Amino acid sequence: MSVIELFWSASVLAILLVFIHTIFGLEIIKRGVIFTDLATGQFAAIGVAVSLLFFEGGYMFLLTLIFALIGAFLIAFATYRVKHIEAFIGMLYALGASSIIIILSNTAQGTELFSKLQANDILFTTPSDLIEPLVLYVTVATLFFLLYEKLTGFLREMLFFGLLALTVTSSVQLAGVLVVFVLLIVPAFLSLMQKRFARLPFAWVIGSVIIIASMVISYFWDLPTGYTIVFIASLVGVVSALLVPSLD
Repeated sequence: MSVIELFWSASVLAILLVFIHTIFGLEIIKRGVIFTDLATGQFAAIGVAVSLLFFEGGYMFLLTLIFALIGAFLIAFATYRVKHIEAFIGMLYALGASSIIIILSNTAQGTELFSKLQANDILFTTPSDLIEPLVLYVTVATLFFLLYEKLTGFLREMLFFGLLALTVTSSVQLAGVLVVFVLLIVPAFLSLMQKRFARLPFAWVIGSVIIIASMVISYFWDLPTGYTIVFIASLVGVVSALLVPSLD
């Protein structure tokens, strides 16, 4: 595979990931439940771990979706029942992370598998890998834009968290929990800091620039791609927050 072919497929996947996650990220920040995606992603990763341990990688999408929906349902339900929702979501995240460690502790490559679940390498994406996320993310985005504003109450919450769970089911397997988290939060955060451009398109552009630049750096410096994305995206977000707080 040539360098051009390598970066073409990986860049398309990166843009798809940014496209779908910023839609949810803007809403998550507005709601003030920042760790929702992290907890949901960690629950989705339980499904991956169960698939690897008990089914040798079989039924991975189904199991990941089931656990992601469980996490999403618990958060949606707790929104109406729990007073300190951020504390509840934090506990869900801890429950998910510890569950993965316990499950993978019975495998010979437990530590390595856990690392990949947190931040995977998307650099070696092939064109065939793009079909499933393309169809899924376009479908999720269409349902979100058509239905979200029309619903209210618990149905609206279930639509939001259900679509988020469906998205995370795919993206956790492709990119990892921490990559999903920074793609949800950082582009949306940077977009909300500025007032000149429309928020969603700005988040799409800045998120795509960050993730593609991260992949290029990881390739030429021989760094782990997933963690390079997490590091650079988080660094850009932190530095921007410290240098330009007046734009918030």
